[in-house]
Amino acid sequence: MRVIICGAGQVGYGIAEQLSREDNEVSVIDTSAALISAITETLDVRGYVGHGSHPDVLAKAGADQADMIIAVTLYDEINIVACEVAHALFSVPTKIARIRDQSYLAPEYGDLFSRENMSIDVTISPEIEVGKMVLRRIAFPGATDVVRFADDNVSMLAIECMEDCPVVNTPLQQLSQLFPDLVATVVGVFRNGHLKSVDSSEQLRTGDLAYVICQRQHARRTLGLFGHMEKEASRIVIAGGGNIGQYVARSIEELQPKTRVKIIEFDRDKAIAASENLNSTIVLHGSVLDQKILHQADIQDADLIVTLTNNDQTNILGAVMAKQMGCKSNLALLNATSFHDAAKSLALDAYINPRAVTISRVLQHVRKGRIRSVYAVQRGNGEIIEAEALETSPLVGQALREIDLPEGIRIGAVYRDKTVLRPDGNMKIKAKDRVILFASADSVRDVEQLFRVSLQYF
Repeated sequence: MRVIICGAGQVGYGIAEQLSREDNEVSVIDTSAALISAITETLDVRGYVGHGSHPDVLAKAGADQADMIIAVTLYDEINIVACEVAHALFSVPTKIARIRDQSYLAPEYGDLFSRENMSIDVTISPEIEVGKMVLRRIAFPGATDVVRFADDNVSMLAIECMEDCPVVNTPLQQLSQLFPDLVATVVGVFRNGHLKSVDSSEQLRTGDLAYVICQRQHARRTLGLFGHMEKEASRIVIAGGGNIGQYVARSIEELQPKTRVKIIEFDRDKAIAASENLNSTIVLHGSVLDQKILHQADIQDADLIVTLTNNDQTNILGAVMAKQMGCKSNLALLNATSFHDAAKSLALDAYINPRAVTISRVLQHVRKGRIRSVYAVQRGNGEIIEAEALETSPLVGQALREIDLPEGIRIGAVYRDKTVLRPDGNMKIKAKDRVILFASADSVRDVEQLFRVSLQYF
């Protein structure tokens, strides 16, 4: 596939890294010569210095032969124009634009980005997607990652196996026998720096990060089975009153009115805007690194601080200071992947990787076959994939135990007729089933083949 990426920042770099790793032909455009130099020196991509919305620059990048353009610059207007130009002059089939300004996304303008009005096939709003992820992490404090599939009926939980984890050193098939009514399947494990799929004979170990696919209603019970009984926070402090902070606070006001929320915002205008846009949330003007401000926010009585500023260092220091001052737990937004490996040593309980959210949304449209949703884990070394089975799929009609699944693939759940099913050896996949599975990076192509649209289908 030939792909043009407009924007060589952290998000653009991450997308280019993933796509080039999969042997796609990738061209990257950015106005910064330094960013283009850095990305071409480290990745197998072509780089072009210039505006991604300019026709001559797009022409140099090979837009006339491109299968897809992904516009993820810092400016919504450039992203929109780049997609429009790519459509009008070069007939690029698939156009994806990152849209950050919430005024474009207001409900009353819901049809603005419809195909009848604009030549954009997919819009991605990182702020909203990250806000949803923060809310899921608040709702399930025992999980290090939470993602929804199958119209929100299936959850993927990343769960750390602590020293007191009850299920370590127990074969996974035995767990299925002990809890036959629990719709949950361990599909992958991150152990000693390596990510792999697991089968029913595998045993979890202390220190493992287990990836579990379960029915949404069974998420809390699944966390309890792993020894995570953390209570949901009822007093929350948010550092950062921008789009994400306001989205999270507004959602909590609507969904959990008994939860008390306070926002700390350094920028006075943003603080005023947040106080005007929110109802019961208390907004404090100041720095999360100021102990006096933290005291005013009653940080010593808070259950959780969520640091959502635009600065990673501020997010880390603010989260650590709050914990030292008595806050029970912290959650930080970290853009730079260099901080992720050091999260534990930095005394962070959990972190959010906004880049992974955007990359996952892009991959959903890059994947071939009937792929409905994709979420990349562990920097793209594995993916949780939701795919629809067609009549011609080799999965359909045979008992799972009779199918020789490619190595690195593990089916976690099947969504059929609005019901979530736990797979076993006797299950037969039916046409139109939605299959949620884990795939290692080397097995993604095999997944595409399993769910491809063959000529027989027509």
